[in-house]
Amino acid sequence: MTSPVHFELLTQDLGTAGRFGRLYTPHGSLETPAFMPVGTQATVKGLTPDWLTQLGTRMLLGNTYHLALRPGADVVAQLGGLHCFMGWDGPILTDSGGFQAFSLAARNKLTEEGVTFRSHIDGRQLQLTPESAVEIQQKLGADVAMCLDQCPALPASKEEIAKATQRTIRWAQRCRDAHTRADQALFGIVQGGSHADLRAECAERLIEMDFPGYAIGGVSVGESREEVLKALEVTAPFLPANRPRYLMGVGRPQDILAAVVRGIDLFDCVLPTRNGRNASCLTSQGQVKLRNAQYKLDDRPVEEGCPCPTCSRFSRAYLRHLFMANEMLGPILASAHNLAYIHRLMEQVRQAIRDSRLREFVAETLEAIGP
Repeated sequence: MTSPVHFELLTQDLGTAGRFGRLYTPHGSLETPAFMPVGTQATVKGLTPDWLTQLGTRMLLGNTYHLALRPGADVVAQLGGLHCFMGWDGPILTDSGGFQAFSLAARNKLTEEGVTFRSHIDGRQLQLTPESAVEIQQKLGADVAMCLDQCPALPASKEEIAKATQRTIRWAQRCRDAHTRADQALFGIVQGGSHADLRAECAERLIEMDFPGYAIGGVSVGESREEVLKALEVTAPFLPANRPRYLMGVGRPQDILAAVVRGIDLFDCVLPTRNGRNASCLTSQGQVKLRNAQYKLDDRPVEEGCPCPTCSRFSRAYLRHLFMANEMLGPILASAHNLAYIHRLMEQVRQAIRDSRLREFVAETLEAIGP
């Protein structure tokens, strides 16, 4: 019997490890490689579900730690689950809270049992164990849930990374044992830094647990771009070809392209919307920083030929005015354009894989936007 969440590999680029596939979920399917906007607190800041769909979004990411604190998993469950609660009827993936254990390290205590947080909202305690992280995600009702993992901050010694990797493996088994929701897939997370032996061991142990998908964690935590690429190169080859591969927390166009070439299928990051809120727009010719004085009288759209609602109607001059006047519409319009750009880039990537010209497409794109 086919699982409600499963992956179909449709074709592979002849010159690289790039893959074109389809991920099926109870809330619809999407073609991969694909980018997931981050809706940490059940919203992609400033954008409605209808706008997200119009911009090309097919799958969103929510966050276990933040939603457990506010409004609470039980509240979301009583209101029909995360899809109903936020008015989004497409697929949703929820992060387990493992990244918050890294990013909010000063506010938590990590032990073999799990992570105890002191809430950044009101100071109350929240304990995330492998079991409770799974329980919360089952209540939220995401299509894809993530195992709780330990994400070590870099730089770190190999010994420290090895300890975190072994704990991630132990926690993955506890998550697997706790997971019971048949209409939800639980993905394992491969840790190990840039160490090939640690990544290989972690991948092998997780594959033995037979997860329906695998994520590459432990990037975007202070390492260099070269270390990210090394982590990909030593991890992706170990992962099953018939399961989706998800690179967590990477959203810079240049880094997405490098990861696709190495066989990655799914991405998430706050970068497009965060950059938009800070007046920086992504285009096929590089970034446009809207606060710059050169755009004061610029009547062109952010990007010529872009069909997004922002570019279809508004000028760079108007957007600059909105940011200079601290009007909330500025961040909304810039965020909308950035997501449209990322989703359009992913469609171009998928077509390049289908045409077996991914390497040429990546080279042409990088020449235009910069390394």
